[in-house]
Amino acid sequence: MNESLKVQPHHLQRSAYLYVRQSSMRQVIENVESTKRQYALRNRAAALGWRDDQIIVIDNDQGESGASAAWREGFQRLVTDVGMGQAGMVMGLEVSRLARNNADWHRLLEICALADTLILDEDGIYDPASFNDRLLLGLKGTMSEAELHVLKARLRGGIINKAQRGEYRCPLPTGLVYDEAGNVVLDPDAQVRDAIAYFFETFSRVGSASQTVKVFRTEGLDFPSRLRGEATVFRPLTASTAMRTLHNPRYAGAYAYGRRQYRRACDGKKTIQRKREDADWLACIPGAHPGYISWDQFQENLRILEANGHGYNVARASPPREGAALLQGRAVCGRCGRHFRVRYVARRGKQEAWYVCDRGHTARGEANCQSIAGAPIDQAIGALVTGEMTPAAIELALEIRRKIEARYAEADQLRCRAVERAQIEADLAQRRFKLVDPGNRLVADTLEREWNDKLRALAEAHEERTRARQRNDVVLDDAIRQRFAALTTDFRRLWDDPATANRERKRLLAYIIEDATLVKIPAEGITKVHVRFKGGRSETLTTRNPKSSAQQIKTPPEIVELVDELLDEHVYSEIAAILNQRGFRPGASARPGRATDRFSAKLVAYLMHTYGLRPRYDRLRQRGMLNRKEMADRLGIHEQTVDRWAESGLLRAHSYNDHGWHLYELLGNLPMKHSSRWDRLVDRAAGMQSISQGVGLESKEV
Repeated sequence: MNESLKVQPHHLQRSAYLYVRQSSMRQVIENVESTKRQYALRNRAAALGWRDDQIIVIDNDQGESGASAAWREGFQRLVTDVGMGQAGMVMGLEVSRLARNNADWHRLLEICALADTLILDEDGIYDPASFNDRLLLGLKGTMSEAELHVLKARLRGGIINKAQRGEYRCPLPTGLVYDEAGNVVLDPDAQVRDAIAYFFETFSRVGSASQTVKVFRTEGLDFPSRLRGEATVFRPLTASTAMRTLHNPRYAGAYAYGRRQYRRACDGKKTIQRKREDADWLACIPGAHPGYISWDQFQENLRILEANGHGYNVARASPPREGAALLQGRAVCGRCGRHFRVRYVARRGKQEAWYVCDRGHTARGEANCQSIAGAPIDQAIGALVTGEMTPAAIELALEIRRKIEARYAEADQLRCRAVERAQIEADLAQRRFKLVDPGNRLVADTLEREWNDKLRALAEAHEERTRARQRNDVVLDDAIRQRFAALTTDFRRLWDDPATANRERKRLLAYIIEDATLVKIPAEGITKVHVRFKGGRSETLTTRNPKSSAQQIKTPPEIVELVDELLDEHVYSEIAAILNQRGFRPGASARPGRATDRFSAKLVAYLMHTYGLRPRYDRLRQRGMLNRKEMADRLGIHEQTVDRWAESGLLRAHSYNDHGWHLYELLGNLPMKHSSRWDRLVDRAAGMQSISQGVGLESKEV
């Protein structure tokens, strides 16, 4: 069929769109003949009957790949105009110029068929509404997409082959650069090198990425970062930068390629589909170039990061923290084999540490496996460590001092590099200002302002270094040196010193103890601690469990026993005075609702009733004591006479409360009625009775 017959008058009434595209800017610059051939299609449109003003050229997709239409604005405009019925014909040198993606190509064919729009390429004119033309165009689109796959496979194969030899040039992280010969070398900037080296040294010391960030923030240090324009700036270290640096094998001198697998998203952007395992990397060549750490140290850092990210359901030793629990991350439950969690509870104005095994409760609703107070465990571990470390205390003290001084020296060197950089930038700004024409005030004012900014930055760097050195001098003053000297003679005193940080105790413990298995025995009130040392030796400790809260506020049994003993001879007020004099203090259970630190008569009475002690009255009655009426009836005298006889010593009165109430005791081994004294008392009483009777008769007669 003649191609000109496919062009109908209604096609000529609409515009003819010429789509021009090259896949890259390099092709645009170098492959000029292809560009000329594409623009020459205007002549084909003119020969078919379109006027010049009806031919619209879309060439704003130059340098864009045809793999997707997501990032091609020109193609999107073309599809829109075709769908609006404004295009009579779409022209492209070949199908691959319009699209290399079957989805985009068939979408264009469908819209052209609905809008009755023709398609022209170098081979001819096609009507998408015609089955034969549609089939041919579909085959061309499939071949174009397959061609793209073949091209990519060839390029990808060449890149992988070159990467496996370690010759493919990849973007380098901050701190590594390519020299003139194309070899990877350390950054020539000394400040950048020192900052990265200090970063890895700090991580091996603290064992945590977040703690490394805190160290940099505390010491006021910045970390280098390379921008897209190859410029290096210094910024505060962040956790993401620390993790990215620790996971990059290039810092260990290893050439690595293909650590991640990427894919194109719907918006055309590359996203990380997954991270490959170490064994699945496309290329990994240790020792390919200089690095800041060794390959073994890099692997060790990865193991530390992996252990830090694990939960407590696996064996791990977490980085030392500020808490008081010495066995943090090293305490193992002796019943289920899991690691204990550490919990801190504020009680009675102080913080207490507890080792708790509650994963069964969290996961399956079971009861807590074990809950053990940390204070007795930590005291026993501290005593064990001090006993083990005493022979090596001298060497340890010297090593700690050397490490601290070296760390402060490295930090000061980094600050010195920052001062040098600020000085170089200030000198450069000064030279720029002096080279400008003084009459050109617009430029001179700007350069002068930049010079002043650089001078202020230089002054701040000097001040920061001075302040940091003063802080370090305070840390390493004579008092600290004396503490190091004391370590050589009395390690226990330094271990128990409140000024010694818990973090340092745990770091020391990590070099000695592998783990400790805790088994609580409530029936015996003890906890068995099975300690496993790094060298394989083990030792078992026994600690006494602390009293419960109810037991801690309960009155001590010895006080209750003493009160029971004193009730034989004393009343409540006397017992309270004796207890206070001896320095005893009542427990919380003995002072309900009242805040007092001294015993009183009421507290003694409360203890007697609470603990079921026999009252003093019952004790006296058991010993044969009589009350006043009973004693008067037995002696045949008046009750008031009983009190007078007790005052004169003829009877013994025993108080049984604080209200002056008494029980009476007969004196002597024999009954009083058989003694001569008893006879005299009876005669005297009879005479006094006869006299009183006579007086009564006389008064009656009167």
